[in-house]
Order: sequence, then structure tokens, then C-alpha cells
Amino acid sequence: MVQQHSREGEYLAPAYAGRLTAGPIPKLELPEGESSPEAVYRLIHDELLLDGSSRLNMATFVTTWMDPQAERLMAETFDKNMIDKDEYPQTAEIERRCVNIVANLFSAPREEDGHAVGVSTVGSSEAVMLAGLAMKWSWRARRRAAGLPTDRPNMVMGSNVQVVWEKFCRYWDVEPRYVPITSERFIVDPDEVIARVDENTIGVVPILGTTITGEFEPIEQIHDRVVAKNAEAGLDVPIHVDAASGGFVAPFLRPDLVWDFRLPQVKSINVSGHKYGLTYPGIGFNIWRTSEDLPEDLIFHVNYLGGDMPTFTLNFSRPGNQIVGQYYNFVRLGHEGYRTIMERLRDVAVHVADGIAGIGPFEVLAGGTDLPVVAVKLSGDVPFTVFHISERLRMGGWQVPAYTMPANATDLAVLRIVVREGFGADLADGLLAAIRESVVYLTANPPGAVEPVPGFSHT
Repeated sequence: MVQQHSREGEYLAPAYAGRLTAGPIPKLELPEGESSPEAVYRLIHDELLLDGSSRLNMATFVTTWMDPQAERLMAETFDKNMIDKDEYPQTAEIERRCVNIVANLFSAPREEDGHAVGVSTVGSSEAVMLAGLAMKWSWRARRRAAGLPTDRPNMVMGSNVQVVWEKFCRYWDVEPRYVPITSERFIVDPDEVIARVDENTIGVVPILGTTITGEFEPIEQIHDRVVAKNAEAGLDVPIHVDAASGGFVAPFLRPDLVWDFRLPQVKSINVSGHKYGLTYPGIGFNIWRTSEDLPEDLIFHVNYLGGDMPTFTLNFSRPGNQIVGQYYNFVRLGHEGYRTIMERLRDVAVHVADGIAGIGPFEVLAGGTDLPVVAVKLSGDVPFTVFHISERLRMGGWQVPAYTMPANATDLAVLRIVVREGFGADLADGLLAAIRESVVYLTANPPGAVEPVPGFSHT
């Protein structure tokens, strides 16, 4: 009877007058007693209201909207562990299908069994680590077979790479050889790439869609220079394409652009499904050209829950809902759907770029024609910076990152706007109006000498 009376009290109490709102709950240790599910939900729900709106977050490449049907499927599969392939064979089959769909999109050859070589991952960060490890192991095996030292591996990439490549080099003891950008050029120069390649280079990493401006690097030109360097010096330096952002854009907007496995020295490609694959985080893929490009020593055969399971991942247990969400998109959209969405996103990005250029003191550095990303800098003599504009936009709920460029161009500060699914022409016009208002206000009310502290990363 006591328990029944307690439950009646819970339901009869005013919505925000329960125990959890009478005082602060412990933040760094477990509370002493239990609480009702509804009260805990209200408490956490209200605390999360302090976050910014993900739909107005123009900083992130990560998907912030999916079909309700996809959300329902993902909710139904939270409890399925991707690693338990014997227990959840259909989820494993869906993963295999997704890997092959991505590989086909990137023109990957098939193995004798008709399937491509690849893995699904928790985003491109894990995929990058796996690709880097495969390149290092392959380089080391070649060096050992030739009786050469293996203690000085290096990797050649632009200073504009995402931070995960820096992490890989630090964690796995590889020397990063950065190709600098400049204040006039925000992608790598092929000649400067080749100048850094030598017998200890485990791989060259061009980017299909940089995070700072959304531009595609000249991958075919880099490839041809690497092939020539290999022939000249007797090397076998591979290329890994970081297509985290552009891998689901280029095949639909620029199908004739040659950047993928159509180039024979491209040995692996990573892509993020949770970016322009249009799936909630975190899901990514890494695809290899052939099984020979994925060293067998890196593959573990685990006797787990009833069967032999080959695995090459850094994570072990993870929910199956991300791969289910990705498969939903593949089946739901197909080539036509992805192409239509990417065309619309590009059109909105171009509209935003043109609109900002028309406001006044801006120069467009990237206008959304590669990735649907807009990057602008201030021009002329104005009494404010892009950091002040970013801060002003935050007051209206808009999260637009302002940041300085990488090394060799740190004197240049930009605003960047990432256009994603769910950001249409009406929201774009709202953002343009907010930028226009910010410029008018800051011109009439010049800020002080102290600039706001940048609060965004490049991802």
C-alpha cells in the first residue's frame, strides 16, 4: 500500500514540483534514491534546452535531419550490437550491402566472391585510423622484404587536413609532412606534394572536400605525379583519398570527375555516412581497392558468440542502428534521390554565397560549387571582424563558425556556412537577413578592441 500511495503522489503532484526540482541533484555522484522516469525525462529535457539548435548549427557537416521512418527504424535497432554477427545476421547482411554500395559508388573492383573489400566504422575518424594502419603495415612489409629500415615512416598531406590525421600520426608514430596552403590557395599544390615524398612515405592523402572551404583538391593531378615519382624512384607509394565530406557529393554532382578507384594508385578511400550520406552520427566507411591492400596481419579472427568473425575495427561493440539508417537512405533515395538532394543543397549554397556577396564588405572564397559550403572573408576597412559577426549571429540562435586558416595563412579569418539537408531557401533567407542585420549593427556600433574568443572547430 505504501508503494501504491507513492505512485499516486507522483501522478498527482504538479509537473515541476517533484523532488528533482526542489533542489539541485548531485552532478558528480549518484543520487541516493530513485526517481520517476517522467521526472527524470523532464529534468534532462529541460537541461538540454540550453544547447543550441542543431538545425541552426551552420558549423557542422553532420546530418541533423532524417525521415521519421528512418528515425523509427534506428530506434528499433539501438539494442542490436553490430559485433554480434551470429546473433544478428540480418544486420550483418545489411552492413555488407552498404559496404558494397559505397564501393560501387567509388568504382572499386570486386573480389572473386563478387564483393568489395571494406568496413563500416563509427564515422571517418575510425576509418582514417584503419586506412593509415593499413598503409603503414604495407609499407613496413615492403621495407622488411627488401632488408631496409622501418623506423622513419612519414605521411604527406595538406596542412588543411582534419585533425584526425594529426592524431593518427601522433598515435602511430608517423612523421606528418604537411603541404602548406597560402592566403590565396586553400588546397595543396601537386608539385609541393611530390617534393615531400620519399622512400619512407607510407601514403599521400589528398582531400575530396576540405573542411575549411569545401574545395576538392586536384586528386587526379596528384595521382599522376605520384605514379611518375614511383616509376622514377622505384617506389610504391599509395594514395588514400579522404572523401569524408565529398564522397557522397562528387558521384552525384560531378560524376565525370576522376578521383576514386578509377585511378590505379588510389588504394583506399574513407567517407562519412553521417555527413552527406545523410545519416545521423556516427557512421562511416573505409573501402580498399583489393584484399592485397589490407594486410592480413591487421585482421582479427574472433571466436565470439558462436562463430568465427573476421574483424578490422578499433571499436568492438556498437549499435546497429547507424548502419540501418544508412541502408534506409540508400534504398529510399537511390541515385536519383541523392542527386536531387545534392543539387538542391548546391543551389542553396550558391544562393547564400551570392546573397552574402551582395550585403557588402565580404569576399567569397568558396561559393558552394564543390561541396555545398560557403566561406567568406571581410574586405575593405570595417570596424569589426568575422568573430564579431559570429558572436552577433549567436544572439539570434545562428551558429556560424569564424576561425583563422591553418599555418601559412593564419592572418586570414573566415566565416563558414555548411548547407545540409533540412536547410532550405527560406532558412537561407533568414540567415542572410541575420548577417545583414549584424553588419548594419556592427557598423553603427563598432565593438571594442577585444575580439570574441573563437568557439568552433573546423569539423
